[in-house]
Amino acid sequence: MTDNNETINTEGWVCPLPLRDYPTIVMGHGGGGKLSADLVEHIFKPLFDNPALDPLGDHALVEISGTKLAVSTDSFTISPLFFPGGDIGSLAVHGTINDVAMSGATPLFLSAGYILEEGLEIDTLGRIAASMAAAAKEAGVPIVTGDTKVVDRGHGDGVYINTTGIGIVPDGVNIAAQNARPGDVVIVSGPIGEHGIAILSVREGLTFETELKSDSQPLHDLIAAMLAATTDIHALRDPTRGGLAATLNEFARAARVGIQIDEAAVPVPPAVNAACELLGLDPFYVANEGKLVAVVPEESAELLLETMQAHPRGRGAAIIGRVVDDHPGVVTARTGIGGSRVIDTLVGEQLPRIC
Repeated sequence: MTDNNETINTEGWVCPLPLRDYPTIVMGHGGGGKLSADLVEHIFKPLFDNPALDPLGDHALVEISGTKLAVSTDSFTISPLFFPGGDIGSLAVHGTINDVAMSGATPLFLSAGYILEEGLEIDTLGRIAASMAAAAKEAGVPIVTGDTKVVDRGHGDGVYINTTGIGIVPDGVNIAAQNARPGDVVIVSGPIGEHGIAILSVREGLTFETELKSDSQPLHDLIAAMLAATTDIHALRDPTRGGLAATLNEFARAARVGIQIDEAAVPVPPAVNAACELLGLDPFYVANEGKLVAVVPEESAELLLETMQAHPRGRGAAIIGRVVDDHPGVVTARTGIGGSRVIDTLVGEQLPRIC
């Protein structure tokens, strides 16, 4: 019941078995895996239903007076607040810029909402805000509005940040997960797994022979270079929560196609690979914050690969697989020993609180 005694129609969200298995929220519900999808599909989507929400991408596309806008919002709850290669402030800027840019849009403006825990040191907040301001200035996307709230000590883990971004999609650009087609080529813009393992190394006090840094960076200028070479790009996504595996599965399900990747072709830094072997993790599921995955027609693949490799944010770009007719909705990988394995979406998450 609501405050005015109006009955809420819960038919769309009380019956799914996955939610009955979890009568309360668990950490995995925020991990970008199957539990997150259950919440969206069985609670939020039925209740918030509208055409702009239906694609369930990292951004929404809306049209105002003939102009197509991309809008995205994201919340950042990372622990620790500072990590090699960045902090929660710069991460919040980069993450939202990238979500807007994956539509092909030019990001224009950001908002910033801070939820602060009582007892947070002012110096810590100042460092985070300064980093956020510097990241926005470097990207050329200003923070134009915001909000601040404070919660009781012990209820906020220092600081949480919510950001919203808005951008304009150029005419003739139509990038969406459902556009993937059999025969398309899958490209990743560089080595995977660096962000998640960098966070884990700080959190758990792990050391490696090579210092691992987060790959957090804005990608809108790389995407602009790609679109200047050709607008014939079918799908783009930054593989954050759930990593490369979650992104590829999203493409496969949205377009009802299969995706086959060559495991040996996926660039995994030696330090990331070593850490994953040590900890029993799969680098395909480790989060990234400065990489993109592109699905492009075969005839455009070499041009786009060369364009990406010529850009400072895409020097490590590589072709890692193809879209196929077989096994619609399923991602498979050819292993180094000539076998094949299914790359599914995790139920929860390998690493909590990585973005």
